[in-house]
Amino acid sequence: MNILKFLIVIVLGYLLGSLSSSILLSRTAWGGDVRSKGSGNAGATNMARVYGWGAGVLTLVCDMAKTGAAVWLGWKLLGDWGLCVGGVCCMLGHCFPVFHEFKGGKGISVGAALGLAIDWRVFVIIITVFLIVALLTKKVSCGSVAAAVAIAVSSALLAVGTPKLMLAVCAMCLAIFQHRSNLKRLMNGTEPDFKAADDRKKK
Repeated sequence: MNILKFLIVIVLGYLLGSLSSSILLSRTAWGGDVRSKGSGNAGATNMARVYGWGAGVLTLVCDMAKTGAAVWLGWKLLGDWGLCVGGVCCMLGHCFPVFHEFKGGKGISVGAALGLAIDWRVFVIIITVFLIVALLTKKVSCGSVAAAVAIAVSSALLAVGTPKLMLAVCAMCLAIFQHRSNLKRLMNGTEPDFKAADDRKKK
């Protein structure tokens, strides 16, 4: 029975993650695929960069909502281990969505929701780290990588329990992996500063 439940959590978690908010919103509300604009990434940051703050915030909220659904389902069926599996699979779906040619986001909005699912204090820490680093460097990628490291470190320091700690470590590793091109540009000094588009513009 537990095997069946695990399979349900894995499949539904991945499928929920594969519902890319940025791609769906950009196609339905703005008539284009966000992956063909800006940085080419299917995430909240690129939505803000291309379509403005409103689009970015809406994408963030939708991504966090689908993550919340995945971890809630996992937790209801299998407790903290289900929360872990559902969260990891949702992040994998977000980064490699089956509905969108496996070209998705970098996992930061999902990671924020996972931080909240792990512990509200972890969420506060990673948001604080993200904002401080991003504002100081003017580069969202720097804030994102710093927040990715912070989710694992803060979870360990707060002794959240093995399933949640594993979720935090997996989220950190996947987010950093997805930012490998950004890290290369940072080392080369070619990573651009972040600038949101005017909300009134339609691209």
